[in-house]
Amino acid sequence: MKIVIAGAGAVGIHLARWLSSESHDITLIDQDQERLSNVDNSIDALTIQGDVTDFKVLKKARVPSADLFISVTSVEEANILACMQAKRFGARRTIARISRMQYLTECETLDIKDFGIDELISPESLASREVRHLINTNAASESIEFENGKITLLGLDVDQEAQVTGKSIAEIASLYPSRNYVVVAIRRANETIIPKGHTMVQPGDHLFVITDTEGIQEVLEVTGKRKIKVENVMIMGGSRTGRHLARKLSKDYRVKLIEINPEKSHEIAADFPDTLVLNFDGTDVEKLEEEGIHNVDVFVAVTGNSETNILSCLVAKDRGAKKTIAMVENIEYQNLSHSIGIDSLINKKLAAANFIYRHIRRGDFVILSAIHGVDAEVMEFEVSEKSKILDGKIKDLGLPEGALIGGVIRNQKGLIPNGDFQILPGDRVVVFAKVSCAKKVSTFFR
Repeated sequence: MKIVIAGAGAVGIHLARWLSSESHDITLIDQDQERLSNVDNSIDALTIQGDVTDFKVLKKARVPSADLFISVTSVEEANILACMQAKRFGARRTIARISRMQYLTECETLDIKDFGIDELISPESLASREVRHLINTNAASESIEFENGKITLLGLDVDQEAQVTGKSIAEIASLYPSRNYVVVAIRRANETIIPKGHTMVQPGDHLFVITDTEGIQEVLEVTGKRKIKVENVMIMGGSRTGRHLARKLSKDYRVKLIEINPEKSHEIAADFPDTLVLNFDGTDVEKLEEEGIHNVDVFVAVTGNSETNILSCLVAKDRGAKKTIAMVENIEYQNLSHSIGIDSLINKKLAAANFIYRHIRRGDFVILSAIHGVDAEVMEFEVSEKSKILDGKIKDLGLPEGALIGGVIRNQKGLIPNGDFQILPGDRVVVFAKVSCAKKVSTFFR
């Protein structure tokens, strides 16, 4: 696929690195030559210096023949204009990064497709959506929904006392013969393991489990996790992400939002009357205790400073908050949550990249998500009448060693298959596969 990315900031470079590793034809545009020089040294992509709204630059970047044009600069207006021009030049699909909330909340008033924009992407809104989902499945450190929750991928830490500790995957499956879940991967230190029946679960492992709606409680029981009843949420930071969260969460929970800037806190209070806005430094332990941090079910830190967010979450956890979520800018922090005592870390760049991945088809499948720190991809296939996957039971198909079918969506219902399960035409199949065998897996669905 020929993809042009406008903007070599954090989101643009992350996307370029990710997509070029999948052998897509990537062109990256930016005004900053120094940024582009760094890209040239580390990413297989064509780089072009210039204004992303300059039609001469867009033509030089071969936008007229692009399958996908993504504009993710920090300037909202430039992204919108660049996408409008790209569509007029002939780009098949366009995605623009935006930041202002009204573009999302008043989408019915403004039909973006009339302007040549197929999708709007807001990293702040996506991060907020991820937080909301983590609150709903609050015992997990990662949670990804498929088909509106018919199938869910949960990431869970394994403690010494958990039922699964010291047991093989086969023994774990026997605990609940109804088999409403399947362990699709284990992250152990820096290694990704696609488990077999004899694979043993060890303390400190991080399990990735696919389950249907009915199986979530079973998964929590065997991993020794307990879902929290959420009533009180405290948000630290009146950033765009914080505002998105306040707007959504205040409908269902009692929400307090901490903002250190007095003017900003007054503005947020006026915009969100259902949220209690507090004006103080969120790292002030005494103030947090005065505001009842010990009664907080979920504490979310979304300031613009990763270290402040991490420190505040650690303080909140120490003072009694049941679950903590910190937003971080550095993707490399993603693996640290378990080791430093924070329940979940979120990253806007990763949320944005995963969203865009949903629009990138490779053969007959869509990459739904790539999980940082795990050498694997989560993919969804739609089964056609000619697919090789229909040739027999799953256990007899000879799937690659590093691949595992975790879920099937049939007639709008999520199913967790075992080895004797047979896939039918029209099924949507969720597969967890190591990057090295993803292409081979796709041949079973052609």
